[in-house]
Amino acid sequence: MASNLQTPPAAAQSLHTYTFPRDRLRLRQTNGDKIPLVLIACGSFSPITYLHLRMFELGADFAKFNTDFEVMGGYFSPVSDAYKKAGLASAEHRLTMCELGAADSSWLMVDPWEARQAEYVPTAQVLDHFEHEINEVLGGVEKPDGTRVKCRILLLAGADLIQTMSTPGVWSDKDLDHILGRYGAFVVERTGTDIDEALQNLQPWKENIYVIAQLIQNDISSTKIRLFLRREMSVQYLIPAPVIEYIERHGLYEEENVDSKSKAKETLEASGSSKS
Repeated sequence: MASNLQTPPAAAQSLHTYTFPRDRLRLRQTNGDKIPLVLIACGSFSPITYLHLRMFELGADFAKFNTDFEVMGGYFSPVSDAYKKAGLASAEHRLTMCELGAADSSWLMVDPWEARQAEYVPTAQVLDHFEHEINEVLGGVEKPDGTRVKCRILLLAGADLIQTMSTPGVWSDKDLDHILGRYGAFVVERTGTDIDEALQNLQPWKENIYVIAQLIQNDISSTKIRLFLRREMSVQYLIPAPVIEYIERHGLYEEENVDSKSKAKETLEASGSSKS
């Protein structure tokens, strides 16, 4: 059962008023033989797409049918404004869009802690934050017999992120060991990414990396959504309707420092599975 404690909307919170979201986090296991698991997705989410949401469902199905994990909850952790990425809407907008996108879910939540930081927060530190809040502050979860056990914290990511992790010089060995060694990752395959090649360079942590196949291919990315919006093309059925309404209401992604619509078209045609 999930906690009954209602958490204020993520976009309404500052670091001074921060409350860790736990209203959809199940605090009691149904199967005491399983390992309780919480999935964490880090990224820009500018905007959130149906692929971001589907990744969690794919992860939950994979855990259910292929592992000894029992999923207790999932979190979106949008990057802070300090990330300075092209096309990055403000943290307030991205937090709100994530909450709108996850509104119908019974187990997905949006944590504003990372997004509200003044400086960029490394992924390893974000995972440490969830480890602290869930296993230290909350004390983990209850097994059916009443004993308490710590949750396993895993990064949920697309294969494109793992590809960057396997590229020499992009990530430090220390960070990789912290993320993949201490925690681990559920990796969802994405079109245009050679997951096998990426994993070859991550052999020291292969036991902690779980590859999830997309049985129905989905190549939606935030980058492509922004390009569609700049070209005044429909994004209906690519991202949640409430998110579309929010984008239109606030005039997001109308101009993103591109020279012309033809440049946007050229970028769209050339783009692959870029990090969202």
